[in-house]
Amino acid sequence: MAENDYALEVNDLTVAYEHEPVLWDIDLDVPSGVIMAIVGPNGAGKTTLIKAILGLIEPAAGQVLIFDQPYNEQRHLVGYVPQRRSVDWDFPTTVEDVVMMGLYGQLGWIKRPTRHHRAITHEALEKVGIVNLADRQISQLSGGQQQRVFLARALVQDAQVYFMDEPFQGVDATTERAIVTLLQELRQQGKTIIVVHHDLQTVTEYFDWVTLLNVRKIASGPVEWTFTAENLRETYGGRVSFLKSQPEMMQPGQEQ
Repeated sequence: MAENDYALEVNDLTVAYEHEPVLWDIDLDVPSGVIMAIVGPNGAGKTTLIKAILGLIEPAAGQVLIFDQPYNEQRHLVGYVPQRRSVDWDFPTTVEDVVMMGLYGQLGWIKRPTRHHRAITHEALEKVGIVNLADRQISQLSGGQQQRVFLARALVQDAQVYFMDEPFQGVDATTERAIVTLLQELRQQGKTIIVVHHDLQTVTEYFDWVTLLNVRKIASGPVEWTFTAENLRETYGGRVSFLKSQPEMMQPGQEQ
């Protein structure tokens, strides 16, 4: 893959529910090797955008390319961390089993995991700091531990592009720092990470690329030029208390 290739290209993507557009005519180019936040108000279509890209929702129109090829042909290069609340955490299975599900592409439904597959699984659990919980039932986990399980499951896929839907939602400060460290390590390996994010206060600290979304794309690009007061007001309709408390963070992309 060339260094300047786009990891993700979205062209003319529209999603509608009962003829009401949820996403409208989205064009998006994301270069490889960045950590990108998707930011916008509730109902802006952030989760819908990820699900449409991954083929989990049928778009009304549009095309998605991963490294210049249709998503269906590049599915093996993509990892996905859904929202924690989308999973039945009372299902009777262990942490190790959930993480090993990320190896489905290698295992299929029938093949039994080998010692090698278990080693990969435990290495991922080690990276997210919960290898000691491998045999624990997932119903016994805290919110932060559940999120780490999801991250480990994505890690075993050894993807090139990761999509994460609010990975920081409802986790403790220790887990949040661990997730940020992991994302930075993935970026250093040349991976691309696309994250639905809700906390404006941490965008400039955690991300180097940002897409501002409210049904349509407001702006997308490097944080220092895109995460501006003007773009945020357009995205949130002017109702952003964050702008008053952190004006200095809005300066790089503003015209003098």
